[in-house]
Amino acid sequence: MKIVIAPDSFKGSASAHELCAAIARGIRSVMPNAELVEVPLADGGEGIMDNLVHATGGSRIEASVSDPLGRTITAHYGVLGDGSTAVIEMAQASGLPLLQPEERQPLLTSTRGTGELIKHALDLGYRKFIIGLGGSATNDGGAGMLQAIGLQLLNAEGQPLAEGGGALTQLAVLDAAALDPRLAASQFTIACDVTNTLCGLVGASAVFGPQKGATPEMVAQLDSGLLRFAEQIQALRGIDVLSIPGGGAAGGMGAGLLGFMKASIRPGIDVVMEASGFAEAVKDADFIITGEGKLDEQTLSGKVAAGVCRAALPLDIPVIILCGTKSLSGEALRQLGKVSAFSIVAGPCSLEEAMAQTLSLAEACAAQLFGLIENSF
Repeated sequence: MKIVIAPDSFKGSASAHELCAAIARGIRSVMPNAELVEVPLADGGEGIMDNLVHATGGSRIEASVSDPLGRTITAHYGVLGDGSTAVIEMAQASGLPLLQPEERQPLLTSTRGTGELIKHALDLGYRKFIIGLGGSATNDGGAGMLQAIGLQLLNAEGQPLAEGGGALTQLAVLDAAALDPRLAASQFTIACDVTNTLCGLVGASAVFGPQKGATPEMVAQLDSGLLRFAEQIQALRGIDVLSIPGGGAAGGMGAGLLGFMKASIRPGIDVVMEASGFAEAVKDADFIITGEGKLDEQTLSGKVAAGVCRAALPLDIPVIILCGTKSLSGEALRQLGKVSAFSIVAGPCSLEEAMAQTLSLAEACAAQLFGLIENSF
């Protein structure tokens, strides 16, 4: 029997790679002769770099960059097994987990560190990029990222703007004369799991700003700044980043990338499945087992489990979804195809207890499920 193990991470408790190993241990305990293929997945946010490096036999590169508040940190980006594609996970340099709760200041936080990772990869000769958006601490439209690679943002007096989304309300001129010329020879694929536009009620500031520390007054200021930034991009580049789905991803980072780079935006799960060779891995598979921390209505809009089910449907491969919390209806599950879903939580416990035991719970659940399957053949 061939079983493909392809989960997302359970955020805050286990990486996709760790879950693959735990599920594999559970299956092997009851089916020692099964052929197991591990393909850790992500939907474009946190974990995309490590998952793609692991799945393709790639490598990690270390660089000193700025964190969201300008402090020097050590971050990493990946190189796929093809030796030519750099994978940059925005959260590595500009992510919310890099800040303490009291440090969440979306008026000040900058994406400069992500731009520094891009510049580091350009310096090493890479011209093909996958940029994973998600988990950001920023709301600057990618302005800091662009400043790191040569774009100048000037106020009405011709002086450079301070960094951070709050300063964008003072933007008068974009000067691209010093923008890194190597960008013109580079290809960028944006892996993104949201479709929010840049501004307005469903824009970056209104929807994601509060989780980054924005008050209602800050949301209004940030949204105004992003609108001004978009207007200047339109004037300079002739690109309307306001109307592009996904432009509001990661505090507007999607808009910054689309405005100044040869970038295409795609669902993160599609990018990851393609780069990790998922289609080849599932050929002749008898089962696929996937998972994510919370199985709910959001699963249907581009999350890993839905992407796996969509790929399995035309192949008629049964899919088993493991999760921590399951609130998706049976009818919604049936829409995904030949699918069953199970919570790994064995009994009453607190969220903290469940998260602390994620790997052992996933291993035990996989053993029970495939023990039943083994005894049914």
